[in-house]
Amino acid sequence: MKTICNNNINAKKIALGVLLLGFITVGAIVLPATQVLANVGYVKPSDARVYIEQAKKVEIPQQISKSAQTKAPEPTTFALLGSGFIGMLLTFLRRTYLFIKRIFDIAGSLIGIVLTAPIMLLAVLLIKFTSKGPILYTQVRVGKDGKNFRMYKFRTMKVDAEKETGPVWAQRNDHRLIRVGGLMRKMRIDELPQFFNVLIGNMSLIGPRPERPTFVEQLKNQVQNYEHRLAVKPGITGLAQVRHRYDETIEDVKKKVKYDIFYIKNMNFWHDVAIAFRTIAVVFTGFGAR
Repeated sequence: MKTICNNNINAKKIALGVLLLGFITVGAIVLPATQVLANVGYVKPSDARVYIEQAKKVEIPQQISKSAQTKAPEPTTFALLGSGFIGMLLTFLRRTYLFIKRIFDIAGSLIGIVLTAPIMLLAVLLIKFTSKGPILYTQVRVGKDGKNFRMYKFRTMKVDAEKETGPVWAQRNDHRLIRVGGLMRKMRIDELPQFFNVLIGNMSLIGPRPERPTFVEQLKNQVQNYEHRLAVKPGITGLAQVRHRYDETIEDVKKKVKYDIFYIKNMNFWHDVAIAFRTIAVVFTGFGAR
C-alpha cells in the first residue's frame, strides 16, 4: 500500500513538471509571436503598398564596411533586470527615508515646541515691552518645487523696516533691529516659531534655508544650480547653516548652495541627526549669527 502511494506521488510530480515545461514552451513561442502580430496589426493594408514601393527604391549596399559595425555589446537580459531591480530598490529606500524624515519632523517639532515654550514666552514679553508692533512676523518664502508659503518668525526688526530700502539681505549692526533683535538672532530664538511650519508640513527640521521669491529669481540667474535647492523641503537649520555664516555677498550664496546640494545628494537619517546636534552647538556659540 505504501509503495502504491509513493508511486502516485511521483506520478503527480512528473505530471506537474511536464505541465510546467509545457507552459514555459508555449509562452516562449506565443509571446514573441504575439508581439510580432501586434506590430503587424498597426500597418494598414492601404499603407502596405506605400512601404513596398519605398522598399523597391532603396539601394541595398553590396558590402558592409567593417568599421561601420558597432563593437559595443548589447545589454543582457540579466543586466537589464539587475539595473531595474537596483532602481526599484533605490526608489523604495528613498521613499522610506522621506517617510521616516516626516515622522522625525513631526516628533521633533512637537518636542521642540514643548521644550522651547518658556523661551518663546520670554521672547513674546521682550518684544511686547521693548517695541511697538506685532510679535510674530510672517514672510513669504519659496519652498519645495518652487511653491510659496508663509514662514513664521519672531519680529526682530522695526515695523516697516523695508519700506524705504525694499527687500535686502541682513547686515552687520543692522540699524533696523529692535533692542532685543540682535540677541534673538544670535541665539536663533527668532526662528523658533518655524516649528509650527514643520508641523504643518511646508518645512522640515533639516534642509536648505528657504529664501524670498525676489531673491530666488535674482539668484537663479547669478548662481549656478541654485534652483536645485528647491528639490526638497526647506529646513529650520541645515548643513550650510552650521558650516557657514549668514549671506552677505554672492560668493557667500555660492558657498551655501554647494553645501545645500551636497546635503541633498547625501541625505540620510544619521546625517540629519549630526546636523541637529551641531545646530545646538551653534545656538550656544553664536557661530554664523548676525
